[in-house]
Amino acid sequence: MDDGGGTAESGTYDGDRGGAGGASTGGAGAGGAGAHDGGGQSAGVRDGGPRERILAVTAKLLAEGGREAVSTRVVGAAAGVQAPTIYRLFGDKQGLLDAVAADGFAAYLDSKTDLEPTADPVADLRTGWDLHIGFALANPALYLVMYGEPRTTPAPAEVTGLAILAGHIRRVAEAGRLRVGEERASQLMQAAGHGVALTLIATPADRRDPELSAMAREAVVAAITTDTPAVAGPGPVTAAVALRAALPGTTALTPHEQALLRDWLDRIAAARE
Repeated sequence: MDDGGGTAESGTYDGDRGGAGGASTGGAGAGGAGAHDGGGQSAGVRDGGPRERILAVTAKLLAEGGREAVSTRVVGAAAGVQAPTIYRLFGDKQGLLDAVAADGFAAYLDSKTDLEPTADPVADLRTGWDLHIGFALANPALYLVMYGEPRTTPAPAEVTGLAILAGHIRRVAEAGRLRVGEERASQLMQAAGHGVALTLIATPADRRDPELSAMAREAVVAAITTDTPAVAGPGPVTAAVALRAALPGTTALTPHEQALLRDWLDRIAAARE
């Protein structure tokens, strides 16, 4: 997903590893800092250690100018560090951007006070969707780092988001209200949520449809959940999904028997009624 701001060579980014000792390149946030690794960092990033300063500077540059605004020279000058410090802490530019996205996503979640599970797992699934879209619109540059381009290895922040989604889906399944398999439900929720978020980010604020997110959310929720918990006659798929979700909690079966039953339940859940 790295569109780079420069060409990465030999594990570096922006090609300035050895020559960044002066880091006097001007630009957004550079502040003309000439000292490094402890003193002389630009105003606004004086607090915290090098890692915190680098993350703060990068987040500011990313929010103001997108990925293209982030370069080793500018970040190093504004944070008061040399380029090797950035490489040592983050590896490369993508690692730095991923760390900023993870930090921003964690801060966003921490700012919410209603994240405790409620008695209604489907309502919590809706809340999770709304938080996802809210994060995307509040932090479009960070969201594009996480989800803007396909990548074989998910960003750390994306891993956190997927784990939260999987937890919501598992609770719906345990309540007997999931009509498809957990993996399919997660994939559909993820695909729809990303699509809506990216569409809204790409649409000027004054032209966004305020109902788009809610309509998409309810379409997905209707596709993967039932109105009431599974009882004696909803069909084998819902029953299999509910039993599959509860399977890890049983001790009556051997590991081999659990694996076999899990395979059978997955096959039932994947079938169409």
